[in-house]
Amino acid sequence: MRAFLTAAARHTVLVTLLSMLLGAIVSVIPLVVSAEETLRIGGTGATLGSMKLIGQAFEKTYGGLKVKVLPSVGSTGGIRGVSEGAIDIGLSCRPLTDRERSPALSASLYATTPFMPVANRTVKASGLRTEELVRIYQGRLEKWPDGKKIRIVLRPASDTDTEFLKKMSPEMKKAVEVALARPGSVIAPTDQACADKIEKTPGALGFLTLSQVAAEKRHVRVLGYNGVTPSLKSLSKGTYPLVKPLYLVTKSRPSEKVRKFITFLKSPKGQKLLKESGNLPVRGATGR
Repeated sequence: MRAFLTAAARHTVLVTLLSMLLGAIVSVIPLVVSAEETLRIGGTGATLGSMKLIGQAFEKTYGGLKVKVLPSVGSTGGIRGVSEGAIDIGLSCRPLTDRERSPALSASLYATTPFMPVANRTVKASGLRTEELVRIYQGRLEKWPDGKKIRIVLRPASDTDTEFLKKMSPEMKKAVEVALARPGSVIAPTDQACADKIEKTPGALGFLTLSQVAAEKRHVRVLGYNGVTPSLKSLSKGTYPLVKPLYLVTKSRPSEKVRKFITFLKSPKGQKLLKESGNLPVRGATGR
């Protein structure tokens, strides 16, 4: 009887110890998860590459804070993501529309970058003028100077890049509409898909930002536009005309992790990384 009681007592002690150990493990798990809080950034693909570089530097500065840069969802997707709470910081290459404006949202202009014509690396050309682009998109100019067939890579009709091209001139607006309506046209849904197509397609022509080309190290041929080479120098001097604005979209009352990221972005280190990845920082400029 005594031996039985001793065994039972031992079993009770063992069960108690196991319960205490399991409780200790469970209590530690939330602490580990909260220690690695995630900051979600997403929106236009034009600047995802530079945000990844800045995010990596940010993580080294703020231990425990992780930055997750999401795949491209476009400017509209980034704005909507912040509005719905799915994204902490949205990236947009346009200001908020009247429909998107809300007391709960804030959009601030943080940089600009050249929007530029680019071609497949095998193309032997140095630049294009507006009138040449019009003829190319109309289908009247079909070959590069070296005889290669020009293969246009378009963006969807509703995309910001398409709207940007249409605003270059009334003739360009009509030419882009003609190109979009042409059977068999190549249409890339995202900035990254567009860059991929240009890299892989002989004779390809499209438009990308300097920010994307520099940060993602894209193997494309950057072309001059109307005799001006797209660069941060020509952009800062005001001689390069195709300028893409870049906005950060957040809640009007951002969380602490969002405030920390924006502070880092505006720091000397953040500004240096912006420039190195093809962005011209804008100080003191905002937009709603």
